[in-house]
Amino acid sequence: MTDVPEPVRKCANLLKGTRSDTEKFAALFMVTKLMKGKDCNTAGKKLLFEAIGFPFLRKLLVSKDLPSDCPPLVYKSVALSILTGFCQEEELATHKDIIDAIPTLLEIVEQADDEDYEDNLIVVSEAYSCLKSIASYEPGQQALLETGAIPKMSQIYSAQSFQTDEALHLIVLLVKKFGVISWPEDPTAFNALIQRIALDMETDHTERKYELCRILADILITCRREIVLNSLEGQIWPESLFKGCGDILKAKIGPKQRDPALHLIATTLQVLGMQWAFMDEQKQFFLMLLQLAAIEVRMQMDEKKLETTFKQAELLTCCFVILEQCIEYMATDQLDLEPKEKQTTYTALKGAFNQVLAVLTRVSQDKIRENGNPRDKAFIVATVRILSAWLAQETTAMRPAIYKLLPFMLKIGNESFHELKTWRAGPREATPPVDILRVMMPALCHFAVEDEARRVLFTHKQDEVLLEAIELYFSIAHWKRPPIPRAERLARMNEPDPVPTPEQQAQMKEARSAIVALCNILMNLTVLEPKRAEDSPTFVNLLKFVVENLPELKDTPDNLVIHGNLSVLGLLLLKQQSKKVKQNDFSICRYIQATIRFLWDAYNIDESNDPTALVVSIAYKGFWSDLSELWFLGMQTMCGVLPLVPWLSEFALESGWAEGIIKTLKKVKIGTLPANVKSAYEDFLSQLVDVNADVVAVLKKADALRVCRNHRMMDLGKKLFGD
Repeated sequence: MTDVPEPVRKCANLLKGTRSDTEKFAALFMVTKLMKGKDCNTAGKKLLFEAIGFPFLRKLLVSKDLPSDCPPLVYKSVALSILTGFCQEEELATHKDIIDAIPTLLEIVEQADDEDYEDNLIVVSEAYSCLKSIASYEPGQQALLETGAIPKMSQIYSAQSFQTDEALHLIVLLVKKFGVISWPEDPTAFNALIQRIALDMETDHTERKYELCRILADILITCRREIVLNSLEGQIWPESLFKGCGDILKAKIGPKQRDPALHLIATTLQVLGMQWAFMDEQKQFFLMLLQLAAIEVRMQMDEKKLETTFKQAELLTCCFVILEQCIEYMATDQLDLEPKEKQTTYTALKGAFNQVLAVLTRVSQDKIRENGNPRDKAFIVATVRILSAWLAQETTAMRPAIYKLLPFMLKIGNESFHELKTWRAGPREATPPVDILRVMMPALCHFAVEDEARRVLFTHKQDEVLLEAIELYFSIAHWKRPPIPRAERLARMNEPDPVPTPEQQAQMKEARSAIVALCNILMNLTVLEPKRAEDSPTFVNLLKFVVENLPELKDTPDNLVIHGNLSVLGLLLLKQQSKKVKQNDFSICRYIQATIRFLWDAYNIDESNDPTALVVSIAYKGFWSDLSELWFLGMQTMCGVLPLVPWLSEFALESGWAEGIIKTLKKVKIGTLPANVKSAYEDFLSQLVDVNADVVAVLKKADALRVCRNHRMMDLGKKLFGD
């Protein structure tokens, strides 16, 4: 303790020698004076902390049994003044005694509007200073989270109490640290807080407006999105945000004002979706936003040094989020644009993405791509993501440059996919990595039909990664209950089956969407590269994956579209690999049964209002836009598979499918059977007759003659009955 200044040492000895609370309290005035001086160093503060003893400070803060010669607030004020000085040192700010005092400090700031505090608001200020210092360190942050500081501070700001900005800054500090777990399941505190800040932002016309934009963005991004979306009825904060942001976009502003506004808009779109941009049921805000984001991208990426562009990473990433949402919304065809508006929009987007492509091409050839800086890496990933979103819709422009850049984009996408795969294999702590390969899938579907792009995909062994991806996403979509340890099985035998959490259900939904996209890519590759599909070990393993996993897929409405996709992908692969298929291979048998079920169940007459009309079954109707082409492709491919693997025809007979088709069509009114459905059934039944002699008798017995006459199935009639 040689480095403790002499006045501090004397004061510490005096404190230790006091015989009553009154004497000790009197000595505290000397402590406050010392701590404000420059001589009181860290070691000195620690010595004083020990000499005073925290129980005495706590007593001054909470006890009502204190000497009556001073008002209670004076004791509190002195104690807080000293605590503030102690909290400036990490070792003391993280001390267990000070951490334990957090509830008391919160109680003081919560009572800021009480009459007791009106004459001595310095007490509240000191309490905020202590909390701010405590919140600077990990143990304090954790303790503040656990004591419910965020909802309490939200309530303080919502009520517009004294020094509410201090409460707001504490909230921002904590939510940036803890993200979504900052908020309780009940969204009341969150909605009240956002409503208050949004209203302030909308009505304030000073520079504070733009500071509030930043704060709103920082808080909004941490919300429990599904819970908040389900609690929006009666909330007016989305409208306040819309009006406030609209005012900013229409005003003459510089970068200092525009950047926070774009940050807030990007975050709001991530939380509320693109419908928020149409709150006034007009398209002007949307068009203004798209133009502004596109112009900002062009300006920030235009022929600058890469280092200069990377310095604007945060702003550009916000613009990317806005553009991605705009592109996805336009792809849904819900936006009615005039020809001039279409031209202006396309010109703005094309200009922006020419610059994105140019910058990403330079990055792919520059050492910046390997510098290991997480911020730079995140920006590169964001740039690949936005270009992929554009390429999903723009299928012709910039092709030579895109083919040149594609290997680098695949590298970034594959790295992010493998990060997600590793994360899922581990304890799954923190936020899951974003799979950029998933974002690239719609664009990859287009690339799969382009000769040059396909060559790049196979040169870089992308087919192997796509197989890994479909395996991973199937494991997510095909949720299974966690295994029960052997020792607990008997005790837990009567437990109800667990169901996936809302978070798991969201992951399953996203995984199903990824599987559909992957199937589309893999189908294109299978059809357009038949030799590879026949010989490549990757495609052999892909067929093995499909035939082993499709029969395991749960028969639920949510799984119907992936059932159809996997069925048809399997048929296409089976057609190419027919020479390798062994007769009565058990996994192939189960797969064919599952595929027949998908093709058989699509049409019936039992669910029709008219007992003579063939209709799409109710189970399929809601998904028919996704299933219609698949069903026809499946029927067509089945016709191609049967001559190559004729023993599969036994399943069409034994299952009753062939006979069922005839019995159904017999009831269908003459002239009402759609031509494409008629062709699909006729071609299939004709192939069955060609490969299996037993089929003729079965179809004749089911009254195929009448079906052929009623629906003019000439080819099938000739095969069954001759000319």
